[in-house]
Amino acid sequence: MINTMIGAILQVSPVVAYLLITALVFAEDALFIGFILPGETAAILGGVLASQQRLDLWLITVLVVLAAILGDTVGYEVGRHFGPRILQLRLLRKRQQKLENARELLARRGGMAVFLGRFTAFFRAVMPALAGLSRMPYRRFLLFNAAGGAIWGTAVVLLGYFAGNAYLSLAKSFGHITTFTILGIVIAGAITWHIQKQRRHRKDQHHPAAAKDPAKESMQLDSRP
Repeated sequence: MINTMIGAILQVSPVVAYLLITALVFAEDALFIGFILPGETAAILGGVLASQQRLDLWLITVLVVLAAILGDTVGYEVGRHFGPRILQLRLLRKRQQKLENARELLARRGGMAVFLGRFTAFFRAVMPALAGLSRMPYRRFLLFNAAGGAIWGTAVVLLGYFAGNAYLSLAKSFGHITTFTILGIVIAGAITWHIQKQRRHRKDQHHPAAAKDPAKESMQLDSRP
């Protein structure tokens, strides 16, 4: 599905691309579609298209920032009006541990959790609704929401912009095939690292009590009077 989205954005006209990218960034937090179609990917693609002169860099950046802030605001209102029923969504029931982590972060950090949540995919999708559910004052929410949306939106669009420029430079020097091969190796390595990290995390959750080190036990026994 993500590949379909990428292909659609890269092939449509500039006006449609603006609309698609803005809608996906908005809906990521407002409608919880970030679990399926991450708005971050759309924003990065907007930067890539800007590097190819197909979109205006300043305009796509402004649209992404506004969509992020407005999407979070709608998510906040959804959480405030629908309350605990939000937590019963099937998408969230499958992610109870992550949801608890988000609620704990919000309880500990308050508005700062809204800001920090903007930079993590799962938190980005649920934090606005949790803030509304917890009855955080809207002015406080808006302050941290706007700050996070502005920094995140600008950063991801620029990331796509510079990545697109880097690709074009490499393609001119080495050709498209070689450049695609290099990028494929880098992406494959990143995916492998991420999978191994997730496996270690799940293993640690299933076996929280680490085995004792015999050498350390021996040292402790030797140190006894």
